[in-house]
Amino acid sequence: MKIDNKSSGDVEIILPVGRLDAPSSEELMKRMEGLIDGGCRKIVANFSGVDYISSSGLRVMLASLKRLRKAGGDLKLARLHPYVRETFEIAGFTQLFEIYDREEEALGEFGRQDLPSR
Repeated sequence: MKIDNKSSGDVEIILPVGRLDAPSSEELMKRMEGLIDGGCRKIVANFSGVDYISSSGLRVMLASLKRLRKAGGDLKLARLHPYVRETFEIAGFTQLFEIYDREEEALGEFGRQDLPSR
């Protein structure tokens, strides 16, 4: 799995590409922990390049969401592939995560929330 990231103001955008399975979940977890430990409190995960997510991938996303919210931040998801969205729905995660069709919508929602900056 390839994981890129970019910034938009005080929001960090991660862009994983490939299958989010057990081996790649560890890599994503390290990236997310690095961002959170570095003080990032606003993250958008653009999943446009992810066509598969396993239970390990779901676990990483849930752990990251919990850590961010405990620190006063949040994690929003954008551009989920239909199969990935269905996996989130089946797992009941659509009730936990804010999911947007476009990255810009997720970024805009951070502008409406009172969350701490980096």
